[in-house]
Amino acid sequence: MSGPQRTGTGGGSRRAVVTGLGVVSPHGTGVEAHWKAVADGTSSLGPVTREGCADLPLRVAGEVHGFDAAETVEDRFLVQTDRFTHFALAATQHALADARFGRADADSPYSVGVVTAAGSGGGEFGQRELQNLWGQGSRHVGPYQSIAWFYAASTGQVSIRNDFKGPCGVVAADEAGGLDALAHAALAVRNGTDTVVCGATEAPLAPYSIVCQLGYPELSRAAEPDRAYRPFTDAACGFAPAEGGAVLVVEEEGAARQRGADVRATVAGHAATFTGPGRWAESREGLARAIEGALAEAGCRPEEVDVVFADALGIPEADRAEALALADALGPHAARVPVTAPKTGTGRAYCAAPVLDVATAVLAMEHGLVPPTPHVLDVCHDLDLVTGRARPAEPRTALVLARGLMGSNSALVLRRGAAPAGSR
Repeated sequence: MSGPQRTGTGGGSRRAVVTGLGVVSPHGTGVEAHWKAVADGTSSLGPVTREGCADLPLRVAGEVHGFDAAETVEDRFLVQTDRFTHFALAATQHALADARFGRADADSPYSVGVVTAAGSGGGEFGQRELQNLWGQGSRHVGPYQSIAWFYAASTGQVSIRNDFKGPCGVVAADEAGGLDALAHAALAVRNGTDTVVCGATEAPLAPYSIVCQLGYPELSRAAEPDRAYRPFTDAACGFAPAEGGAVLVVEEEGAARQRGADVRATVAGHAATFTGPGRWAESREGLARAIEGALAEAGCRPEEVDVVFADALGIPEADRAEALALADALGPHAARVPVTAPKTGTGRAYCAAPVLDVATAVLAMEHGLVPPTPHVLDVCHDLDLVTGRARPAEPRTALVLARGLMGSNSALVLRRGAAPAGSR
């Protein structure tokens, strides 16, 4: 296997920093609702209630309830887009407001870019239009069917709605693509773009989308919410899927300070590898190399990592590989560093899952609290997994991990606030 791919997030004089967070998750819409539930160890997993899903074998998921896209998105954008893009548009507005970033803060439309990741695309929109086609005829299929399902739809719509004309793109790298999107944003900042709106949102709980997912042997078929997603335990039986996601505002540190923005975290290092679909034992080496590459780019020693946000797939072989990868990359520190997987309380939202973890990691460093891993009690690996209740701490460096079902591995290092002068 070749060495890890690095995106250059940590080098050069231009540093990428996080100034705004926007969240739409099963815990609620907005950072406050999400963080309160995460810090309390709340679980939002529950029975699948979406229309048309009652007879499908997927029983438990993390649904976003009470979300009204019309509260933040104009009608003309709503009719063109799928639910996953509605989440992205809403989360973007929350992130921009959180960063206190308005049109007057951009030197020009070309100084702001957009990068998102998506794994499932607009399945609900596509299903509806295909039903119209076969039930009523082609005249009843709208023109937006050609674009609303597409993985790049969120990037395009966020860019169009906000008049952002800087570097834009979409990352297709499995679930790990969520972290890779943040790394691409940091790279764009390093290469001269002042601001990048980045993240991932997913809406994979329409019937057609669920049927596609049923081909994944890793998908949990458990019927009880408290048993459906229990990684790192003997009872692990797969993962519960979820919808929602997060969007971050990433800026060049100097530009952020010049406009008086609060620097919440520094994107310090990233690396990615590929080990192939379903090869969970091999993901040990791939994930370890990604961790080592991210730490090297961040100029971070293993013992400096204060908290790990685990990928936590929920498959015994994959969980064991992740625990061993941490031991390989962090050495003895792997058994001491607090590890958490808050996604067991929301479900695994594919590309959006690690971006939610990044947002949660920023909040954890700000609040001095490592959130617990819901539903997990008896850990069967040599990890200091935080369970039960949140643990008071003073984390300054967070390591966020992600793996995809098709074999991508990614690791991202975040530093609290601004990087110290003279650091990489």
